[in-house]
Amino acid sequence: MTQLIECIPNFSEARRPEIIDQIIAAIQSVSEVKMLDRSSDLDHNRTVLTFAGSPAGVEEAAFRAIKTASELIDLDKHTGAHPRMGATDVCPFVPLGGVTMDDCIAIANRLGERVGGELNIPVYLYEAAATRPERANLENIRRGQYEGIKVDIEVDPNRAPDFGPSKLGSAGATVIGARNPLIAFNVYLTTDDVSIAKKIAKSIRHSSGGLRYVKGLGLLVDGRAQISMNLTNFHDTPIARVVEFIRREAQRYGVGIHHSELVGLIPQEALTDAAVWYTQLDQFDKAQVLESRLYQSDSPAQPCPSFIEELAAPTPTPGGGSAGAYAGAMGAGLVAMVAGLTIGKKKYAEVEAEMQAVRVVAENLRKELTQAVGDDAASFEVLMATFKMPKDTDEEKSARNAAIVQATLNAAHIPLHVSEDALKVMELALKCAKHGNLNAISDAMSGFAMARAALTAAGYNVRININSLEDTSVGEFMLGELGELEKEADALEREIREVMRTRGGI
Repeated sequence: MTQLIECIPNFSEARRPEIIDQIIAAIQSVSEVKMLDRSSDLDHNRTVLTFAGSPAGVEEAAFRAIKTASELIDLDKHTGAHPRMGATDVCPFVPLGGVTMDDCIAIANRLGERVGGELNIPVYLYEAAATRPERANLENIRRGQYEGIKVDIEVDPNRAPDFGPSKLGSAGATVIGARNPLIAFNVYLTTDDVSIAKKIAKSIRHSSGGLRYVKGLGLLVDGRAQISMNLTNFHDTPIARVVEFIRREAQRYGVGIHHSELVGLIPQEALTDAAVWYTQLDQFDKAQVLESRLYQSDSPAQPCPSFIEELAAPTPTPGGGSAGAYAGAMGAGLVAMVAGLTIGKKKYAEVEAEMQAVRVVAENLRKELTQAVGDDAASFEVLMATFKMPKDTDEEKSARNAAIVQATLNAAHIPLHVSEDALKVMELALKCAKHGNLNAISDAMSGFAMARAALTAAGYNVRININSLEDTSVGEFMLGELGELEKEADALEREIREVMRTRGGI
């Protein structure tokens, strides 16, 4: 059986993505591991990375990540809403397949000794790898955070690390351990009163008499009260039970749940359990999940190739027109994302209504452009079929020629419509770049660039189809419309360059 271990290190940095890029590069320099997820929170100023691979590969990648973080992150200059004690704050190992918890404990010990000895960073072991009962709980180790531990570690024998020096440098201390799968889950309330979040967090966390396997604290994030949680055993304390507990506690204070979010990844089983609970599928059998049945089949269905794989195949479709529509859909998706990241933020309350509208329109455009990916390919196949029509008699020739003209006009009409939608996406992207969440301005500009590329690619397809006709006059109205769209696009491009200069600092 293949041996597979997951590692989920948490780093005390999110506001400088270039730092996280370098840490990820260090992880990916080990060939035996695969990056699975990257999740950053600007208010927490914290990033959670998830990667998996062979035991030896994961152990080496974790060391390289900790080393890189220690060189780039200075805890003396770090601020954030989330408690922390190190540049690499915590680094747990989780057994996924072909390995035991004891294997992960052994890795934690070897890595801890290496980090302490080679990097001169104090290391504490926690959870299943803990050397003392009180250190099984991360909160006990991290009490006082970096600033408090920096003093205590030199004078209090109880704060002495398991490996490394009893002295903190600018990289702080690192907690390394082994544990079962954990769900990092945040719930936002419909209030900015952080005291309510703290009261609910106290009532729900196990250490204060709440639900077993729940750790939680109340924070103020993006102007909204948040209950930040770690769910350490979703089998015995399901996520649905946690959400409903919070919902009822919130009602006591006259507030509700605004939304929730995941940090990192979640086991599929946890979501299935939540769906079963809410839909009251009392007789549900997990074998009824379609994907599970496919995976368990003796002769599993072959996965469908991705659009990129289809595009690279030596076949005429999908081609440039489909690629243009796909680029437009990506642009619309980015616009919807930026609008979503702006909605609900106190700092952008004045533009919330505008961003709500932008998001709705962007989602509609994304669906239209996604549909156009297939429509463009289908129109080309229809056009190719008309060239195979019989032409032995004058009547057949006439019918064939008429069919070719009609199919060609249709093949030009679809990319023209893509051009229209792409221009609309550009307009929405410009609004997001002007008024949206500044932290996502590069995404708004990227959305604009994707939409501009979509219009350019679609324009090529309109012109090539029209110019292939013997009588191009039948398509002149399309060329005229395309020309107007391109003029408007040029004007928008000049405008966004100014926004890039004034708001983006580029």
